[in-house]
Amino acid sequence: MPTLGWTTLNPAPPQAPVLVMASRFELRSLKDVPRFLALSSFTWRQVKNAPGACGASLIAHPLRGVFYTLSAWRDRAALSAYARTDPHGDAMRAMRPKMRPSTFVFWETDAEHLPITWDEAKRRLTEKAQAEAADPDGRTA
Repeated sequence: MPTLGWTTLNPAPPQAPVLVMASRFELRSLKDVPRFLALSSFTWRQVKNAPGACGASLIAHPLRGVFYTLSAWRDRAALSAYARTDPHGDAMRAMRPKMRPSTFVFWETDAEHLPITWDEAKRRLTEKAQAEAADPDGRTA
């Protein structure tokens, strides 16, 4: 699966708040890349029809076993429903044992700010990963 640029799915009104999610996944072994890509093709088709999905994008680095997602949703309930529903739900359960720890970051913005840039998403993912590395138990000082 190549990198897929931002696809607007179900646009929200410009002033409407949306939930943005960015994620970074890394496989433990490159031998699992073909299965991950195959499952990703099913979940990409699913997100294009998911209620409440405003837009989505993917970056794939299959030779490194690293994958990024970026999506915007009307609300957390829409995102949660998508994540639980198959084929995404099945894909998560199947691939979880094959993955290194993943990073997820969520924030809200207005729909007029879509699409979010990959620079912004990767900056937030890096900050979250650094914070988790500095405090792996999630404690605050």
